[in-house]
Amino acid sequence: MRRKRVVVLGGGVVGVTTAYYLALRGHAVTLVERRPGPAMETSFANAGEISPGYASPWAAPDVPRKALKWLFMEHAPLILRPKLDLPMLRFALGTLANCTSKRYARNKRRMVRLAEYSRDQLRALRRSTGIQYDERMQGTLQLFRTQQQFDGMAKDVEVLKRDGVPFEVLDRSGCISAEPGLGHSEVMFVGGLRLPQDETGDCLKFTQKLADLCREQGVELRFSETVRALHSNARGVESVLTDRDELPADAFVVALGSHTPSLVRALGIRLPVYPVKGYSITAPINEEARAPVSTLMDESYKVAITRLGDRIRVGGMAELSGYDASLPLQRRRTLEHSVSSLFPGGGDLSAATFWCGLRPMTPDGTPVVGGTPVPNLYLNTGHGTLGWTMACGSARVLSDQVSGIAPDIETSDLSIARYE
Repeated sequence: MRRKRVVVLGGGVVGVTTAYYLALRGHAVTLVERRPGPAMETSFANAGEISPGYASPWAAPDVPRKALKWLFMEHAPLILRPKLDLPMLRFALGTLANCTSKRYARNKRRMVRLAEYSRDQLRALRRSTGIQYDERMQGTLQLFRTQQQFDGMAKDVEVLKRDGVPFEVLDRSGCISAEPGLGHSEVMFVGGLRLPQDETGDCLKFTQKLADLCREQGVELRFSETVRALHSNARGVESVLTDRDELPADAFVVALGSHTPSLVRALGIRLPVYPVKGYSITAPINEEARAPVSTLMDESYKVAITRLGDRIRVGGMAELSGYDASLPLQRRRTLEHSVSSLFPGGGDLSAATFWCGLRPMTPDGTPVVGGTPVPNLYLNTGHGTLGWTMACGSARVLSDQVSGIAPDIETSDLSIARYE
């Protein structure tokens, strides 16, 4: 294997893990990030769940019907703010095209494949480095407030069975046994789907500590530096231009999340990644017995409630509003409603911090990982709500591809070629 000079663009969890695995392969790696440190944008305060079994595309057969109902809900999991935006229209139409049973099953299978592999890579990384990030290995509980939701999980169960993913179908008492704090809730939820192998952890802490390990591996971390353009010739990309320098390399990896499409468009690459805004609050724990022990997914509001050390992270929702980073009070109320109704008194919501992030999502839910028509240009983006879940697996796959090594899992359906 030839040692290459590789530039990674983007310092979120996906970019930093990519730089780390490339360095392990022996490459000379430079990472460029516009923020003053790692994980300062979408990776900063995500829901905290590492849920391979829950890896599902938003584009599902029942979503069009549900979307109409959500438009009139006070605490809607999906918020649409239409505007004269061609990329938004293309994303919406592409998502609708994937709302069939056949496409849902196909997309979920490949998402679970990558997510399961990623969890295995994270475990190996934890063993080899001892990295700590408020991690817990106590599973994820998908909670159904209605019988209709409970009955509707059958399609997910079939995919889990097919892929050999362990799961437990629980009634109300079983949910309380898994999450004792639910015993204080007055919500008449009917049951849940528990994925015992799922994990939780603070993505910010993980990324910051992994960046330190990158330095130890010889990675050059260039923070507070903004990418301007990629310079290319007939052989591929020759350099990246930033606001401070021009950096030549043998290979380039773009992991800029929702900002990736605008950078690669000049090279003739049309990447169907669009920002889907998510929100979170983080509250200190008030009473241990009323707090979650791991992650609970509130199916009604598409909100994840996660235990992170002595804090509760509540995150979720999907808002199509372009690159808007405002923090509407109504979104906070939705998060507070979900957690307070299920874990009343568990967290001090008056002391909670409020945050939003622009999650890079594809119409089929699957990230874009791998090479492009430009010979030495690679993409690692489009993970949507699952960047934390899929980061290590995506990074390992991409580092293998850059190194000319066959990845451990099937990757032909992960690249941008599937949209051609």
